[in-house]
Amino acid sequence: MAFSLAAQTRTVGLFLNDAKSFRGYTLFAPLRSNTTYLIDNDGKLVRSWQSDYQPGNSVYLLENGHLLRTGNVNNPTFTSGGQGGRVQEYDWSGALLWDFEYSSNQYLQHHDIERLPNGNVLLIAWEAKTFSEAIAAGRNPALVSMRGLWPDTIIEVKPQGASSGEIVWEWHVWDHLIQDFDATKPNYGNVADYPELVDLNFSGNNQPDWQHVNAVDYNPQLDQIMISVHNNFNEIWIIDHSTTTVEAAGHAGGKYGKGGDLLYRWGNPRAYKNGSAGDQKLSGQHDAQWIEPGLPGAGNILIFNNGTTRRYSSVDEIIPPVDANGNYARVSGSAFGPSATTWSYVAPNLNDFYAFNISGAQRLPNGNTLICDGPHGIFFEVTATNELVWKYINPVVASGPMTQGDSIPSGQQGQENSVFRSPRYAADYVGLSGKDLTPGAPIEKYSTTGVSDFMNATPEAFALQQNYPNPFNPSTLISFQLPVSSHVTLKVFDVNGREVATLVDGEMTVGRHRVPFAPSDLAGGLYFYKITAGKFSQTRKAILMK
Repeated sequence: MAFSLAAQTRTVGLFLNDAKSFRGYTLFAPLRSNTTYLIDNDGKLVRSWQSDYQPGNSVYLLENGHLLRTGNVNNPTFTSGGQGGRVQEYDWSGALLWDFEYSSNQYLQHHDIERLPNGNVLLIAWEAKTFSEAIAAGRNPALVSMRGLWPDTIIEVKPQGASSGEIVWEWHVWDHLIQDFDATKPNYGNVADYPELVDLNFSGNNQPDWQHVNAVDYNPQLDQIMISVHNNFNEIWIIDHSTTTVEAAGHAGGKYGKGGDLLYRWGNPRAYKNGSAGDQKLSGQHDAQWIEPGLPGAGNILIFNNGTTRRYSSVDEIIPPVDANGNYARVSGSAFGPSATTWSYVAPNLNDFYAFNISGAQRLPNGNTLICDGPHGIFFEVTATNELVWKYINPVVASGPMTQGDSIPSGQQGQENSVFRSPRYAADYVGLSGKDLTPGAPIEKYSTTGVSDFMNATPEAFALQQNYPNPFNPSTLISFQLPVSSHVTLKVFDVNGREVATLVDGEMTVGRHRVPFAPSDLAGGLYFYKITAGKFSQTRKAILMK
């Protein structure tokens, strides 16, 4: 039977699971699927939840073991990326407990949510402002179309019943504007003198999605909220959450005495006319968050810096200039610090890591950082010294789980397997306590497309053959035979015993089979490949020449 190496190459699922990886469970919701998945470090499915909606966009596993997810209702008014409109909570068994819609022709939840310690939920939302409202506020008419503007808001919702919620707190960027275009308006002033306010005319176009906030995070120790402001601004902003809604609409009150004005901003001081293009640090960023207490870097800020203006991405960690009371230092007339990151991840070859939209990162308890290359559906983990120790590619596209070896189809704004984020939860996470975490099979499918029968006769015994060619570069074939149908694992290890690849992990039929091994990211040297099928186990050597 003919054998096509190109069709057999591993394309999805687990690629690397090193002993240095932090053990836990990774949650993700493919953007073109209604299903949310929880996998272990071996890439095996532990749990899944089914919704009637594609994500819009974030998902979280709560401390009570419930899934909190957003849903995309396809609102016809707010047509920018990151659409949502729905927040849903499912229990561990998949029962829908809360289904809250925040969508109309005047507002729409989008991108991200945040569960607060009191059980309420923070939502990012667009609110519609007409052309006339924008001009009345001092917007340059050249920077607004007849569609108006969609400035961002943050609302705090207290869940009520099965589908309702009470808005108990809200903040609107529209209440904190400064502009130097129209002197007849009450918010006219010198933008550089008011870094706590937002320049209404800081924009390069007339698109209504003026800010495109794509992340929200909450710091319970400081009672502060951080958001990532993507479009035009390329900044992170921090505001006071201790205010009342009335105080949040003004410039005084709350724990920090500034009402809803910005306490801190970082990433692009040009946005408040305290810097030049050379001072810009962020470009199209996502997933700004405080590193949680107890983790390496606790209290620092971690940001996925997409790098849309430089064409490569990084994950950046900064130490904000904040004191123990939550006040941020700034020298008058200058930009907020810091001037440099305290840690960054970039690919050894910069152009090898470029996620032009979505994406995220997470600091793990062992000091590693889990990174989601969103548009390509790639999740990978690096150590503090940027060593790659875990890698997984989402195998789910619009049609469902792919078959191993198939090429990932392209889609709008990335590949069809794109994912917003991929948070990982430790094995001792309270939300997993008492839950059945027995792993099943990998999500991706295996068939004769990826693992090929090459002889029809039934083998008399289990056997693992020597790979051919050997030594090899860039690829080789590994053959084995099964006298009975079995659950088979075929894994590759380096000379230190670290697992570097999983070639097969699933049920296979009786017969003779071939599997390709085509490592692109491994150094040359000696490797061992091991098969386990029922009680049978065998190991052989392979030499990669580079």
